[in-house]
Amino acid sequence: MLKRDLTPLEARVLAVLVEKESTVPDSYPLSANALTSGCNQKTARDPVMDVSEAEVLATVEELKALHLVNTVSGSRVVRYQHNFARGIGVPGAAMALLTQLMLRGPQTAAELRQNTERLHRFADVSSVEGFLDELAGRDPPYAVKLARAPGAREARWAHLLCGPVASVEQAVAAALPRDEEVALLRAEVASLRQLVHRMAAELGIEP
Repeated sequence: MLKRDLTPLEARVLAVLVEKESTVPDSYPLSANALTSGCNQKTARDPVMDVSEAEVLATVEELKALHLVNTVSGSRVVRYQHNFARGIGVPGAAMALLTQLMLRGPQTAAELRQNTERLHRFADVSSVEGFLDELAGRDPPYAVKLARAPGAREARWAHLLCGPVASVEQAVAAALPRDEEVALLRAEVASLRQLVHRMAAELGIEP
């Protein structure tokens, strides 16, 4: 069980270590440089970060204090490995789901099944949902099912390792597919423009 909520950077560092253990096993455990590159990766990351190696190393020290990261000795270059499953107390399948949620943000069960394929292969979407339900049912919970956004076919899930979702509005926004989010913003801008034109007409001025 976690002693405290993780910071966003702590979650990113931890998730990168878990991810790279499976995706680049020849380079794992990771050097500080490789770990920083993984944190700043532009693909398969939401949000995209731009952090320094010094920031990453300071974060590693915090994670070591939480027994979530270990230093590997015996090499000329200091390397780091995760202790996620034991430190947080979850099985490998649940670790894979939390890792992807920390790396990519809220996702549907179907998206998680696809994105975790290199970390853990789930038989079907229902097995993904089963592990998510277990994570949501923990005390305290490690995951939450977000309210299904208007027009969305499926609800998305978010991790809670950095604490509760900040607000209902943010939860709904996070659950929206990007194209739907853009469409809502455009509709809101159009509505505001109409309001400005109407007020300008009433005042007899140019908008």
